[in-house]
Amino acid sequence: MPTEPRKILVTSALPYANGSIHLGHLLEHIQTDIWTRFQRMRGHQCYSVCADDAHGTPVMLKAQELGITPEEMVAQTRAEHHQDLLDFHIEYDNYYVTHSEENKELCEEIYNRLNDAGYISKRTISQLYDPEKNMFLPDRFVKGTCPSCGAENQNGDSCDVCSSTYSPTEVINPRSVVSGATPVLKDSEHYFFDLPKFESMLKDWLVSGALQEEIANKLKEWFEEGLQQWDISRDAPYFGFEIPGTKDKFFYVWVDAPVGYMASFKNYCNQHNIDFDSYWNADSDAELYHFIGKDITYFHCLFWPAILEGAGLRKPTGVNVHGFVTVNGAKMSKSTGTFIKGRTYLNHLNPEYLRYYYASKLNDGVTDIDLNLEDFAQKVNSDLVGKVVNIASRCASFITKRFDGKLSENVIEPELVAQFHQAADGIAEAFEKRQYNRAIRDIMGLADKANQFIDAQAPWVTIKEEGKQQFTHDVCSLGINLFRILMVYLKPVLPTLAQQAESFLNDKLTWESAQTVLTNHEINKFKALMQRVDMDKVNKVIEDSKENLESSPKVDPNSPLVKDPIGETIAFDDFAKVDLRIAKIAKAEHVEGADKLLRLQLDLGGETRQVFAGIKSAYQPEQLEGKLTVMVANLAPRKMRFGLSEGMVLAAGPGGSDLWILEPHEGAQPGMKVK
Repeated sequence: MPTEPRKILVTSALPYANGSIHLGHLLEHIQTDIWTRFQRMRGHQCYSVCADDAHGTPVMLKAQELGITPEEMVAQTRAEHHQDLLDFHIEYDNYYVTHSEENKELCEEIYNRLNDAGYISKRTISQLYDPEKNMFLPDRFVKGTCPSCGAENQNGDSCDVCSSTYSPTEVINPRSVVSGATPVLKDSEHYFFDLPKFESMLKDWLVSGALQEEIANKLKEWFEEGLQQWDISRDAPYFGFEIPGTKDKFFYVWVDAPVGYMASFKNYCNQHNIDFDSYWNADSDAELYHFIGKDITYFHCLFWPAILEGAGLRKPTGVNVHGFVTVNGAKMSKSTGTFIKGRTYLNHLNPEYLRYYYASKLNDGVTDIDLNLEDFAQKVNSDLVGKVVNIASRCASFITKRFDGKLSENVIEPELVAQFHQAADGIAEAFEKRQYNRAIRDIMGLADKANQFIDAQAPWVTIKEEGKQQFTHDVCSLGINLFRILMVYLKPVLPTLAQQAESFLNDKLTWESAQTVLTNHEINKFKALMQRVDMDKVNKVIEDSKENLESSPKVDPNSPLVKDPIGETIAFDDFAKVDLRIAKIAKAEHVEGADKLLRLQLDLGGETRQVFAGIKSAYQPEQLEGKLTVMVANLAPRKMRFGLSEGMVLAAGPGGSDLWILEPHEGAQPGMKVK
């Protein structure tokens, strides 16, 4: 049914300007593009904008490393990002950059409104400072020993071993990731946004329907300990916008990044004579939707709506949060070739394969999406080539060769046509609610019915039978019409395939055209619309994505681009001191308050040890009890906030669910030494 036209503005999270677009980014951009294309097909005024996120310390340091200005690096990266997105058929009305005059003006205007309203305060804080680089260090540019569990080489704000969070000033033996120097404490005056003043508003907004329920419930945890004032300033040197009325004080990148949505749209409005304020004023009747990943929800769902409220601007109608991408069931990995850049994929495979596969997996939840490459090839080949395109290819040659390229005047099987027409509302509802997997399931169900109809009527047989020419014409014409309706429904997902179908059908596909049937209509000669996925090409993508460790250039281990640099080497005599013993896991249990730890009671053959192991992501306690494993038995005990850890269980793997404890061969006994 026709709906009243809506005014909609859509944004995607901004790719950061110091790396390439990869398949994880593309999940979000494809999700956004499908939704906006659907809205436009429905006749709504729907604008979509995005930009490169240009500011911050990593961009500044990367530009220094390359010997160019940050502006030059951002311009190059933005051009690369935009071309990658276009080549995946992702079309934003405006793809801009946060380092823009519009963004600077809007940041200053919003800051001044917040300041005038009393929402900005300042106070002196102590921070770690790199005496060699003469710069204050962001949390992630400090590494050292965890103050809670003693684990070494941990980030400056949280520990990967015990999941503790802390201030960088609490880190034991800190070092600068930028230079390797030992940082010193230095005072600096910072500017803070008074987030606690918006607690009541935020609590109401979280349950207003603007967020998925699971996200709203997770964010409620922030209120349990009380909201804190948010530090919105950074000290020079910093690539960003200077805070009005200050010297050498810059807006933190997470201030100007979401304002960058507004700036990109304002840039577009200025070029196309659109009323910018009608979309952003507090009384706006337009709809505003952000598509983001689950890792940045607190910025978009706490800080951002509070800033908008404080500045007298409208809040988002909805923040649509999605999960991450895994490949073949595991976290994307450079060593295995599953950390795949968009351009590497495009060098070998059709972008619409990926658009379709993601659509078949995406729903309105926050669960991760797994790109299983064998399933990817099978699904595309089965659904798109074997079902949808096959309908047209089976029928078109008869129309062209036997019936002068013109469809029949008759509509055979009107009941089947009615089923295809009636499916429109359910498919539209699924697209609207971002339940793309349901839409795809319904569309493929229709494709099955179309193929069953053609199989039952067997036009390749009836064309040879006397008196069955008109029947064959009617059957093939209906087959072409059913293909046409399917392509209408798939057009938001597969715009290029739909465009090719329009050329073949000699028709323009709109959402309304799914309710009509082409009769006595001339079509063009059919050309192959889509090739099958070649697994050799999929494997080539993997091969081209593998990191060539031997030929890789030497990298400074203290570079901020190296997450886990290898530490100092040790002599063989030192290694020989490690006492590896067989241990039986007598008991395993969860550790309250720890995201990654399990508490293990290890039997060493007459002696029991307690060990905290960071393997919760890979094992449930009941999977471990009774197993034999290998432990470091002569490791000095470490006092953790959960208790004393008296050893270390050996495990290997890339992390997450792919983590395996070392299990000895049969015949081993608790307490035996491993040589």
